Amino acid sequence: MWSITLKLMRKTKRMLIPAGIAIMIGTAFIASTFLFGNAMNDSLTRRLTAMFGNANYAVTVNSSDLSDEELDEAYSSTVGDFHLDQIAGIEGVDGIRASVETGASVSKGDSTISGEIISTAAQKNMLPVNITEGDQPKDSNEVALPEDMAKQLNVGVGDTVSLTSRYAVGDDGKAKADNVRVVGLTSDPNGAYSYYGGAIVGSNNLLAAMQGVDDFNATGTTMVYLDLALDGNSVSAKTINGVKALLPKHFDLMSRQQISDESIKSLSGNQTNIATTFLMCFGVLAMFVAALVIANTFQVLVAQRRRTLALLRTIGAKKGQLYGSVLSEAAVLGFVASVLGVVLGSLLMWGMCVSDIMQEGMRFNFSWQAAVVPILFGIVVTVLASLGSARSATAVTPLEALRPIELTDNRRSSLTRAIIGILMVVVGIAMAVFSIWQVQATNGGEEANSDQFTMILLIAIAGAALVFLGMVVTAVFWMPALMKGVGALASLTGPSATVAHANIQKNPRRIAATGAALLIGVTLVSTIATGAASAKETMNGALATRYSVDIVAMGDDISQQMVKDVADINGVSDTLYAPAVSVTLEKADGTQPTSALLVGVKNIDQVKQVMRANLGNASIDSDSVLMPTYNAQTGKELQFANGTADFSTEWNQDGVTTRSLTLQANQADYRRVSAQYGAVGFVDESHFTNGDLDAATHVLLVKADTDKSGVSVDGIYNDMQAALEKSADATVTGPIAERIVWAKMIDSMMMLLVGLIAVAVLIALVGVANTLSLSVIERTRESATLRAIGMTRGQLRRSLAVEALLISLVSGIAGVLLGTLFGWLGAYVVFSMYGKVVFPFEWGINGIVLAVAAVAALLASVFPARRAVSTPPVEALAEAQAS
Repeated sequence: MWSITLKLMRKTKRMLIPAGIAIMIGTAFIASTFLFGNAMNDSLTRRLTAMFGNANYAVTVNSSDLSDEELDEAYSSTVGDFHLDQIAGIEGVDGIRASVETGASVSKGDSTISGEIISTAAQKNMLPVNITEGDQPKDSNEVALPEDMAKQLNVGVGDTVSLTSRYAVGDDGKAKADNVRVVGLTSDPNGAYSYYGGAIVGSNNLLAAMQGVDDFNATGTTMVYLDLALDGNSVSAKTINGVKALLPKHFDLMSRQQISDESIKSLSGNQTNIATTFLMCFGVLAMFVAALVIANTFQVLVAQRRRTLALLRTIGAKKGQLYGSVLSEAAVLGFVASVLGVVLGSLLMWGMCVSDIMQEGMRFNFSWQAAVVPILFGIVVTVLASLGSARSATAVTPLEALRPIELTDNRRSSLTRAIIGILMVVVGIAMAVFSIWQVQATNGGEEANSDQFTMILLIAIAGAALVFLGMVVTAVFWMPALMKGVGALASLTGPSATVAHANIQKNPRRIAATGAALLIGVTLVSTIATGAASAKETMNGALATRYSVDIVAMGDDISQQMVKDVADINGVSDTLYAPAVSVTLEKADGTQPTSALLVGVKNIDQVKQVMRANLGNASIDSDSVLMPTYNAQTGKELQFANGTADFSTEWNQDGVTTRSLTLQANQADYRRVSAQYGAVGFVDESHFTNGDLDAATHVLLVKADTDKSGVSVDGIYNDMQAALEKSADATVTGPIAERIVWAKMIDSMMMLLVGLIAVAVLIALVGVANTLSLSVIERTRESATLRAIGMTRGQLRRSLAVEALLISLVSGIAGVLLGTLFGWLGAYVVFSMYGKVVFPFEWGINGIVLAVAAVAALLASVFPARRAVSTPPVEALAEAQAS
């Protein structure tokens, strides 16, 4: 029977190709998902261990089973507690570096850049960054600067710069500063300090000064890196025991691999596994859509082979043998297509890694799971999809070898399918309505706690999923009826459309299965596009009602030239540049102090020019402060005893208030100015010159005119970022900035999701081509008869094109409508708490999806049409009769 199965496969190999392509695409996606996870883990491992430099071991806190007091004790350790000189003298210790780091600013002339300064090492290869020019710091007052920082400051090896601590203060109450010599330049190839743009390597005395202590041994650290000599493939027990004997309490020695494994394990629940699982869901979805294509293929194969199967039964073949033959054929098809899919997925992933399309530095990392799992999954899905056809093969009787072949499948869908599908839809709608009611009952979700909100969201998702599954299950009923109605209208356009309409009605089950495959992909694309559009518009409206200032830039090195550049941006109508300081507002909204920012201005008119709020008759003088009515972070009303606001403006190292300021509070109902503070107040700028307040930073408040011709939100934001690019610590916030960030995040997520679901749409379109190909093969006699009675080749081609268009457009439009409703439901449940939800219809993406489906359907009809018209009518009739 095995040899017969292989011969049957060779005879019908052209029919198996579309199903094989569907399997190949699905398994390629799964294989590439595994490889993506491998590359992510490899990249994450290298990033997590980038701090090691050339070290292979590290001394770190053993935090398991430690009390809070013990943890405090461990994290209070200093360099001196680790006995570095004694450890360095142990046999087998080739290198040692205590990890000490702190924030610092580097200045040259009028330019200042903030960065992170880290401790040096005696051995260059123990550093987490590479010394690309010069040498690592060794003596007093020496630093190695990141290459980009040196370029911005226009300094090189041998130059002198000023280094200022962000935290330590001198006897004069000002930040500690030292003139230091640049002895080297660094690069950060593994991204150990990518957040800071690289790391400044400093000599030991500088690290002590930056932390405000007199000796390097007094600096705080909780990590020491060691390069231990290998004895074969491992470090000798003598070396390890010698190091452990000198470690302080609560610390342990761990290998680089151990720390990497533990770190990835702790992160996997939040990043790596979630990303891989998320992508894998789309791979499974792709295989599910492929299963519909496979099922169609085998249904027609069995129908075409009924006479052959009946002859096999006549000469003694048993039902079990026929059943096994179909499953064996499916297994072979699944294996071959899955192997090709693994090869395709591996090549795609390798190409993306080599070309740096993905995250920079990601490397191709093959594993056996990336091959075995997709192949097994592809075989299993293919075999499962062919079970129905295998059962049909066992129903063939020997007498059918003498009957005329009737390929049209007239089986009625079971009543059970209809009942189950309708119940799914009804229950799903009820759950969706319940979730909407719950959102309204909790005041748009604002009064719902996290657990309650999660439950409402899960109910909404489950409801949408049930409705969708119910629509797919009952597609065999409503989709042919829908296509019949649309086809009836199309048939009025000519004979080609009439033939196409009639052909669609001949096998509603197969048409419904093909349409359902496309319905799945289009619905998901439309759901994501609609949800994303609703999210952006809803959040744009919410942000506009939560901020009083369009754009807020903060930074201690924002220069007057930068302010001028911002003011000259097309679309910027007004600016306010002022000194500011972070303070604590004492008990203005209850019992807890409130974080606040005081901004120094010349007069109230400056504030009114940039603020989108009615300040009424509010005023600012030397004895008063303009404060908002509500805390921007808690929403509570700010209340001032006796109408005065008490501010704590400075703290010493012991946490004791050393300066306070009391002003008369004038309140106005303006909204959030900065998301970082509960309140932003405006005082007379004289407080920053008479010693009451010391400017710790500067703020730049910007009012934008986005309605101006030729002005866009993106343009203003990008131009402002460019104007502030020389500032090392300038941050840009406000509704315009947050709108851009939010939009970019939504767009990137949407593009990822739509790109992934496009795989399912592609497979579904392969299914359309498959259905047309099988229909052409089935209708060989019919097509020949039509040709014989005068139908031209062009008309026959057009009939197949119309048939493909009807299938794709009806399924596509149904998917767009369903997806839009699902997107609206999701947006309402998720974003009601943020503001008034907008319910847009995403014309652009939905139109593109339908256009792609239509074009792809027309292309899918080309090869079947060529087959249909290539055979002369007489030969086609003879071939059909012989079969």
